[in-house]
Amino acid sequence: MSKRLVGLVAVLLVFTFLIAACSQAPATQVTPVKGPAWAPGLTALPQETVVKVGMKQVISDAGILIGMAKGYYQDLGIKIEPVQFNSGQEMINQLAAGQLDVGATVTAAGLLNAMSRDIPVKIVADKGINVPGQGYYRLVIRKDLADVIKNYADLRGKKIAIVGTASLDEICAIRVLNKGGLTPKDVDIQVIRAFPDMLVSLGNKSIDAAMVIEPFVTQGIAKGVLNPWKDPADYDPDAQIALLVYGTSMSKRPDVANRFMTAYIKSVRDYNDAFFQNKGKAEVIDILCKYSSIKDPALYDKMLPTGLNPDGYVRMKGLAADLAWYKDNNLLKSDIQLQDTVDNSYVDFALSVLGKYQ
Repeated sequence: MSKRLVGLVAVLLVFTFLIAACSQAPATQVTPVKGPAWAPGLTALPQETVVKVGMKQVISDAGILIGMAKGYYQDLGIKIEPVQFNSGQEMINQLAAGQLDVGATVTAAGLLNAMSRDIPVKIVADKGINVPGQGYYRLVIRKDLADVIKNYADLRGKKIAIVGTASLDEICAIRVLNKGGLTPKDVDIQVIRAFPDMLVSLGNKSIDAAMVIEPFVTQGIAKGVLNPWKDPADYDPDAQIALLVYGTSMSKRPDVANRFMTAYIKSVRDYNDAFFQNKGKAEVIDILCKYSSIKDPALYDKMLPTGLNPDGYVRMKGLAADLAWYKDNNLLKSDIQLQDTVDNSYVDFALSVLGKYQ
């Protein structure tokens, strides 16, 4: 055998050995990127993103406050920047201008008019409803009038306080009156901008009744100035009290908007577990005492609970009734339709990750 042939055979043997060795080497494992344990498969944003949220840090903001405290938003790459507002209209203006990302608010003529100008501001989730038999936002009456104002018709001629007009507060008061066959012309509507001031006015007998929200209902009872009167389930069963609204900046960033909603729904479920299933209640109360405006833990066992839909969706029937009222009172600049006000796609996404609430 020639030297040249011997060399060629040697090279072939070495080459064959290398192929065999490579074929026996274990394949490199590619570990898939996973999301947090509570939202498997949903990864964090590639860069931490600041989301500015307008709110008043009340209990109905639990879907935001709990998520901040427990790191749900952070898990998905979102940093919440809370922004306090003195008025709902100021919040609406900044949502429309893209200076605020998310708003925790109620229906108002200004909000619907912003939507009617084709500004991409949308109602995206529930942020507060009355629980039947335990309505947290209701008409209360002066305690000394409990034997006088027994029925809805007995409100005729009385002074009734609300925090604002052309908004949900006025709508809810009118629904109470309508139950007794009354209209605003049959009573004396007083605008008192702050709920604590309503308690003062009830105490000094300058008003007879007021639309009041928790914790002021419970505080007023403790002070002996009000009677909680009838439950809202009797006169306004479909009411959508508070809303989560996305501004123009969120509609342009669906990855951020979907992740925000997923963390929000997870937080709302923790709230429901605590207050309606008594799971982890002490921890949630501790979080709310730290981050909300209500610092007394004893109040949480006395207050009427804020209802928060653990599956996120708003009450469309309630919103439709609100929209009709704004139209009937010529408060809207265009004939906006219900489907133009709500975008359920973000809640749909969150439920595709989290599943239905059990």
